[in-house]
Amino acid sequence: MKMKKTLEDFKLGFDIGGTFTDFILLNQRNGEIYSYKILTTPKDPSKAVIEGIKYFLKTFNIQPQDINHTTHATTLITNAFIERKGSKTGLICTQGFSDILEIGNEMRYDIYDLLMELPEPIVKRNNRFEIVERITAEGKIYKKIDLSEIDNITKKIIKNKIESVGICFLHSYKNNTHEKKIKNIIKSKLKDISISVSSEVSPEIREYERISTTVCNAYVQPLVSKYLKKLIIEQKKINLNNEFSLMLSSGGITDIKTAIDFPINLVESGPAAGVLSAIYYGNQIKEKNILSFDMGGTTAKMGLIKNGKPTIADHFEIGRVHRFKKGSGLPVKIPTIELIEIGAGGGSIAHIDELGLLKVGPESAGADPGPACYQKGNEEPTVTDANLVLGIINPDNFLGGRMRLDKELSEKVIKNKISEKLNISVIDSALGIYKIVNESMISATRVHIAERGSDPRRLTLIAFGGAGPIHAHSIAKSLKMKGFVCPAKAGVASTVGFLNAPVSYDYFHSYIALLKSDNLDKINEIYVNLKENGIATLKRSNESLKNIKFILQLDMRHKGQGHEILVDVSYKDINDKNIENIKSNFYKSYERIYGYSHKKLEIEITKIRLKAIGKKPKFNIIENNYQMNAQVNKRKIYLEKGKYEFACIYNRSMLNTNKK
Repeated sequence: MKMKKTLEDFKLGFDIGGTFTDFILLNQRNGEIYSYKILTTPKDPSKAVIEGIKYFLKTFNIQPQDINHTTHATTLITNAFIERKGSKTGLICTQGFSDILEIGNEMRYDIYDLLMELPEPIVKRNNRFEIVERITAEGKIYKKIDLSEIDNITKKIIKNKIESVGICFLHSYKNNTHEKKIKNIIKSKLKDISISVSSEVSPEIREYERISTTVCNAYVQPLVSKYLKKLIIEQKKINLNNEFSLMLSSGGITDIKTAIDFPINLVESGPAAGVLSAIYYGNQIKEKNILSFDMGGTTAKMGLIKNGKPTIADHFEIGRVHRFKKGSGLPVKIPTIELIEIGAGGGSIAHIDELGLLKVGPESAGADPGPACYQKGNEEPTVTDANLVLGIINPDNFLGGRMRLDKELSEKVIKNKISEKLNISVIDSALGIYKIVNESMISATRVHIAERGSDPRRLTLIAFGGAGPIHAHSIAKSLKMKGFVCPAKAGVASTVGFLNAPVSYDYFHSYIALLKSDNLDKINEIYVNLKENGIATLKRSNESLKNIKFILQLDMRHKGQGHEILVDVSYKDINDKNIENIKSNFYKSYERIYGYSHKKLEIEITKIRLKAIGKKPKFNIIENNYQMNAQVNKRKIYLEKGKYEFACIYNRSMLNTNKK
């Protein structure tokens, strides 16, 4: 296919997933999109990326200079924690606090499990170094820093072959003088080492979460830096020298320097893009209350969208010992679009447990070897194998016909691992896998929606990902939802989020004080400093100053409470010292969450948040409609026990969506 165009027409997005790498190319002049999907290359993710870019250049006769912007998301960071393949990391902390990584917050994620396994700390005990220093909770220097130990610590860092260091001192969110001093000294002595400083990575209260976030950032910093630099080199080899951005877990995009300095903010970049895609498609059908459903090869992710906005959380857990048990992972304090993750993907492995029951996941075959039908040596049955046996997937048209699936291999592994053990037919075993994986998603989604005060009957399901549309009907029907939508090019639809995301970044500053008029001047001062940081960051992404907007929020609570809620605040109210408006916003937010607020108690501020956000991209995806009759075939499928049906098969690109 040849296209007539002028230079700088195209915007490229790609998402490196656990099984597939997805691509989308937008012609910014006419709104047409082109997609591609290829198996991920886990050992070197850049190989699949370059192959995908070359496909677009060759297939559509595009010159590299025609692509003026690239946005990228990756599972590289998440996988580094799951597989523990990050860099060798050290920690420099206040004397007496090196064991906080084991002590944590003394919470048990399973109070009845006497043999409960805790996540292994990122930093080994002999790679933690203490320094005499102390800053009070008010930010005053109580004990001056002892610099005499620096030479000894430097020698140990070299001896232990440490690649990256996290620096986290007590109460440095209030006064970072000591952290900055140590950072400068270490950097001058060890020029090639990566350094993460808690007052830059996570300047927040709660010591364990702050130190965990800092060392997690340090753990992946060299890995991300090496990967991105290599990717840029590989792109330059094919003469692609365009502007390059990365997706953030919060739903914004940022420049390469920020991504290298704070890679922990990219940990959920791919799933975040999926939620933005769902919002875009929701706007097309005028639906504001949505459940996004992104089911890929490894997991399924559900995101609740209310009034056209995603739910944002200020913390996340990675590397969980028990993948779906809250509290069993490493806490990181980063802004992220809130999602529920379920161990149900196309590559999820079906097995018989010790009680003789059929189970599916959370283990996955991933991209290598992938499901048995991929013919790459896997001998375990997966959800994709079951869908192939049931007739839901066409073995001759997978990836648009570029990859042929082997149905006989799927039948063989299901027979060997499931049918013979349960003494039932292969087709009924496949149906069991299909129904079990559906039910696991339905149950988890029902709880997730209920916990957030929503009713599934008022939501529309938007399903995408390689496996999402296959299971969408069962989920929407069981939850009695308004309906479901499978967008065009659903297999790569999450990449539409790259086109929909503005340049943005989130900033925080811990400030613990009562909500009083006298304290608003300090908040205003902090706001101005955060605003300057936001402008500098967004300018690196070539965002114009006139397009930058700021969203101010405060973390607030009743005095004496242990946790706070997030409250939107007008800067005008801060500047005008309009205490009553700020109080009113807090009470409304508190009552919306808990049903009742204590209006006679004093209100306490714990944190100031600022989101710097650029201009939201505008684009319109065009779908060409070619023929009135798009039916191309019929295929026998099996979705009820003992009952085969013939399903009509349509070529979506030929459907006339304007037909009444």
